[in-house]
Amino acid sequence: MNSNSEIKSLLQKFVLNQCTPEETNEVIAYYKKNQLTDDFPTVEDIQNLLSEMPQMDKKTADDIFMNILSASKEQESVIELPERKSNLRKYISIAASIVVLLGIGFFYKQNISDKPLEKEFNFKSSDIVLQLENGETQILSEQTSAQVKDANGNIVGNQNGDKIVYENSLDNEKLVYNTIKIPYGKKFRLQLSDGTFVHLNSGTTLKYPVKFIAGENRQVFLNGEAFFDVAKDKKHPFIVNADELNVRVLGTHFNVSNYPEDASTDVVLVEGSVGMYESKTEFDAAKNTILKPGFKGSFNKENAKISTKAVITDIYTSWVNGGLTFRNMTFKNIITKLERRYNVTIVNKNEKLANEKFNASFGDESIDKVMSYFNDIHGINYTIKNDQILIK
Repeated sequence: MNSNSEIKSLLQKFVLNQCTPEETNEVIAYYKKNQLTDDFPTVEDIQNLLSEMPQMDKKTADDIFMNILSASKEQESVIELPERKSNLRKYISIAASIVVLLGIGFFYKQNISDKPLEKEFNFKSSDIVLQLENGETQILSEQTSAQVKDANGNIVGNQNGDKIVYENSLDNEKLVYNTIKIPYGKKFRLQLSDGTFVHLNSGTTLKYPVKFIAGENRQVFLNGEAFFDVAKDKKHPFIVNADELNVRVLGTHFNVSNYPEDASTDVVLVEGSVGMYESKTEFDAAKNTILKPGFKGSFNKENAKISTKAVITDIYTSWVNGGLTFRNMTFKNIITKLERRYNVTIVNKNEKLANEKFNASFGDESIDKVMSYFNDIHGINYTIKNDQILIK
């Protein structure tokens, strides 16, 4: 490690528990032997790295703190401080930060292997799954009604068919999250504790607080697609995190599509106004993109650029009522969306089709009629057997 950028890059990987065993040894050896030259990251760099640490519960934090104390006793005699008095305070701060980082990194390295890996959700299953913060899961049946309870058995909401309504009377002192996972071929609805209504499309995951807390932003985390009807609250902005993009509103109607196969995350505004900005930055109304009704904002996942254009919003929100729309979309992406919508498997043997782009709109049609359209208009030959479609 000869350059400052290499040091910072490796340190960041170490803090975020992404180092290989060899890289971990390299980090520890460097800090034990180095004479604290100007190659060291600044205190500000260290603080920025610390801010990226994942959230943890109180017990984990306490365990890490005790680990840091013991680690500091072992390491305080190893690091030598230069005699330059003008930089003494700076080096002491850096050394202290390094001890904290090493303690946290070591703790995570030692304990991560003890935690069971979360089972990956099978979107091709037929189950709508509600996951509590402690990892427990509940299977939701659209044909029944049930109470939604937290890990302690307290009632936090009520499910009736394809909809959950969360209570607003809970007296939570901290944010407690539920995560709902919608499989292929299904949709679901939520009414959050503040009255915000959310339509969830198939193949979507949404993480959200059981109860929003006064003084905190109303933030949810989306993978997939959802239409939001946000309850107005000027004191508490509502923020949808879609990976690298944040969408910030006070009260409005808008659609967010953030599927992994798409090159961009799209936000379509029906009513009100929304701010779009990178999730790693703070919102600034003077600098960020402010979307107007009737416009679509697209966040390019590759270069983080945001572009906007006027659209017919009904085209992009028709899925809520069973519609299906493709706009200038490659056939390989259309296949992915058809598989998600109808929970089928499509095998495309016609490689020339994969990157061709199409425009099409459908109502609440069956997969048979959708494929028949592509055959009639574009000459795409196919066969359907059970839940598998073969394109020749």
